[in-house]
Amino acid sequence: MRVGQARAAAANWVSAHARSAPGYRGAYFSGSTVGRPDDAELAPSSDVDVVVVTEEDTPPAKPGKLRYEDALLEISYVPWADLRDPDAVLSSYHLAGSFRTDAVIDDPTGTLRGLYAAVSPRFAERSQVRRRCLDARHRVESRLAAFDTSVPFHEQVPAWMFPTGVTTHVLLVAALRNPTVRLRYRAARDVLTTYGQPELYPELLALLGCADVSARQVRHHVAELTRTFDATVPVARTPFFFSSDLTEQARPIAVGGSLELLDRGEHREAVFWIVATLARCHTVLAVDAPALHAARLPAFEAAVAELTGITGTADILARREEVTRFLPRLWTAAEAILAANPETTG
Repeated sequence: MRVGQARAAAANWVSAHARSAPGYRGAYFSGSTVGRPDDAELAPSSDVDVVVVTEEDTPPAKPGKLRYEDALLEISYVPWADLRDPDAVLSSYHLAGSFRTDAVIDDPTGTLRGLYAAVSPRFAERSQVRRRCLDARHRVESRLAAFDTSVPFHEQVPAWMFPTGVTTHVLLVAALRNPTVRLRYRAARDVLTTYGQPELYPELLALLGCADVSARQVRHHVAELTRTFDATVPVARTPFFFSSDLTEQARPIAVGGSLELLDRGEHREAVFWIVATLARCHTVLAVDAPALHAARLPAFEAAVAELTGITGTADILARREEVTRFLPRLWTAAEAILAANPETTG
């Protein structure tokens, strides 16, 4: 499917399912398709992110991934209060990118295009890019600081791994690249290569623990992920914020996306999402199918140990300290990218 076809499907979904909702303010595209041409190919392992804007301060639970007119959409909500101040949007690394270009789908009040008109001319100003880099760095620091040792191991792993992975976002933001989720390590590698700092990439992988894993090891754990994923989907009942990532519709991303990276020779880049998806499966299984959770737990623990070197809470706490010590070096690299970036202004 072409990106333009998927965008048209997304616009039709908004018209049919979002526009009539109470408090609806509009919708816009987010994520990896922003800025891509309509004739670009959309891989089966990619979806189209749609953000619905609502007047409600507490938006409804996001529908998440769904198939509509053959396009895989990821639907989420954002309160208008988060977008009201253009300066705040400019400083938010996960909001600003959608207003760098005109990614508005529907704008009945005109406020979203007004926001685009305010954000877009200043998006590449160095001072604003630096603010967004700081926002990403703060997310690393604050979420690692909030790590809770009392929760089960399958919840500890993503609580450590996701903020650790935001180290890549600091670099991507400095380079004016999309701070992608699943493909963050591959994107960071490309940025570091482009800006003459390839030696930093193995350090990023080492913080995750996968600098030296082999393709054979990763392929084995993708097979285990497939078994766990396929066992989780039919029994999942309890809603979690990531529930739509554990559905049959999401399988081309959760499983197929990892296999796609393996086939490209990017096995280390596949580790992040393999482990994240396994942990999410076990969060669901622990609640909805405890016996299955127990039966599949050894495969999860083996994957975490072999792919990240983490075997328990003590390892996570030690790795958290490594990430914290690395942040000044990361910031130096981001500043160098920012200074060399020909797209930045001011």
